[in-house]
Amino acid sequence: MYFYILRQEKQVYATASKEYENEVNSIFTLNSKTHTAVIVDVTFWDELVTFVKTKNQKWYKEYIESQFSTYEADYIGIYDLKNKLIAKTTSVNLNSIGEIPQYVLDKLYKDKLVRYYQKVPEGVLEVFGATIHPSDDLHKDKTKPSGYFFMSRILDKKFVEDLEKITSSKISVTDNFQYNEDEKKAIYVSLNLNDLQDKLVSNIVFERSFHLNSVTTKKILAIIIIATIINLIIYLYYYRRWVYKPINLITNILETRDEKSMVSLGSIRGEFTHISNLFEENNNQRKELEIAKRKAEEGDKLKSSFLANLSHEIRTPMNAIMGFSDLLLDPNLNQKDKSDYLKIIRNSGKNLTSIIEDLLEMSKIDSTQITPNYKPVDLDKCVSELYKTIKITQHNNINFSIQEDLIKPKKKILTDEIKLKQILTNLITNALKFTKKGYVTVGYNIDEPNATLQLWVEDSGLGIDNDNLKIIFERFRRVEDEFSIQTSGLGLGLSITKAYVELLDGTIDVKSTPGVGSKFSFTIPLKYDESEVDFCAIENTSKINISGNQSILIAEDDDINFMLLQRILQLKNYKILRAVNGKEAVEICEANKNIDLIFMDIKMPIMDGFEAFRLIRAFNQHIPIIANTAYSSIEDKEKINKAGFTNYVSKPLNKDQIFDLLNGLFMAN
Repeated sequence: MYFYILRQEKQVYATASKEYENEVNSIFTLNSKTHTAVIVDVTFWDELVTFVKTKNQKWYKEYIESQFSTYEADYIGIYDLKNKLIAKTTSVNLNSIGEIPQYVLDKLYKDKLVRYYQKVPEGVLEVFGATIHPSDDLHKDKTKPSGYFFMSRILDKKFVEDLEKITSSKISVTDNFQYNEDEKKAIYVSLNLNDLQDKLVSNIVFERSFHLNSVTTKKILAIIIIATIINLIIYLYYYRRWVYKPINLITNILETRDEKSMVSLGSIRGEFTHISNLFEENNNQRKELEIAKRKAEEGDKLKSSFLANLSHEIRTPMNAIMGFSDLLLDPNLNQKDKSDYLKIIRNSGKNLTSIIEDLLEMSKIDSTQITPNYKPVDLDKCVSELYKTIKITQHNNINFSIQEDLIKPKKKILTDEIKLKQILTNLITNALKFTKKGYVTVGYNIDEPNATLQLWVEDSGLGIDNDNLKIIFERFRRVEDEFSIQTSGLGLGLSITKAYVELLDGTIDVKSTPGVGSKFSFTIPLKYDESEVDFCAIENTSKINISGNQSILIAEDDDINFMLLQRILQLKNYKILRAVNGKEAVEICEANKNIDLIFMDIKMPIMDGFEAFRLIRAFNQHIPIIANTAYSSIEDKEKINKAGFTNYVSKPLNKDQIFDLLNGLFMAN
């Protein structure tokens, strides 16, 4: 029995080692697939082909280097076919990877895609390389490569820590790994990290604790032998009970892995408890490996689906913007077509902005950068204002209405008005988008005994089946049907809505019938404002009475953004001054007392917009200062308002919005 246990331990150890090796290989391969997918997608880019020819460094900085952080890499390099480096970008963690060897470029030219490892002073690099081709050469077999694109990441401490969390292992990157096979306190997997010539660069070693202990086996065996000699006749009666049954249980476990047999074996005193523990540990590790594999496969599918969806959603409006921009260059284009093309470009730009804002908002939610800002809110006024805003933009025949509740709030309620409006806006616009005819209704119910406030949006739209009801609040998941294919989006709207509801300590629910309609409702705590302070909104009633053309200072460091705002303002004959940074804006305002209004960019070199605003207010308390910013999240807008700016406009600029804002500030005699 002792030798049987030793053999069983070896078998369990060998099985666990094999399964652990399969898990590690699978997860390590999946870990590199995201970077492989990214480099493959980037190298099917017509603009990148053009860049290799023109070597336009401005384009590289704007479209590649500015997005460097999204690649999750430490190095990006682009080579032409003469094997000369055109451009590169490295992170602060990496000085340089040196020149790419000739044999690597030769192999890449042949294979189109390579992955290998390289030793640098900072550690071991994982290098991805791909040839650059036009977007219509999907298999890279129609055209010759235009150049080479390389992307590298350091297998640093963060990489190791992330991989340790996924694999539940202790990981080290080493050049000389050795372990004692006789001491089975842990299981190891060592993966070779080779260069393209199959020369070993380093090893990455995975270690997982595995406790096998047969010390008690020897003691029990000695006791059994002595007791058997002394009490042979007595133990003949118990032989079947003590030996035969456990062995049958062990046999059954080995053949069927029956968990009930493991429990029964564990209830038997003696060494069989140890055997049972070995079986249970083996069985638990097998389940953990299956779960880890399933999660890894599911995560890989979700990443692949997200990347494909993101690529499609971004390329669709970009295709319209670039395509119709080219058509506008036709000198023979008539005015009607020109107007239609401009509308398409504008709508595509709005779609692209919406996609980017959803991604940024979800990123802030994940990093817990968003906190509720509770203030007194007039619920009736809040819902009514939102209804009027959306009603104005509605251009279909849907009956959009508010259902009044018989019970009105006694006082103003304490909640985050901006978050509340965003939740309702998301639900209402979703309902309007998926309702072809009928109605969309918004309303609320007060439940004072339970101190809850329920708001809901009901529609007579397409409806959602039970299977899709389970996934609509998950990220990057959408109802996939014929109608949804015609609509854009990453599937983040309801995820953001759910996150906002939970941020307000609430819950969200949905009831839907396909072909009949849907009702989204969410419940938040009902808290009345008990203070005596008047929280009515204070409007900026100051107007500027000027009889002639007004002088406007534009503080903007980007030439294109300045030119756009300048051209918009010149349509109304405003006199324009410019400052290229915050410091220059302050100096111009001090020197020129005839400036009537300032457009202040928030992010500028030397001095940002917030600091420039503070210094100008020190000597001029009355001049209107409008924040002109690309920061468009709710938190950013709250920060601008809190700083004291007269108002703000967000990029991309809207001509009508700017004119409405200026008309409200400039009131002619």
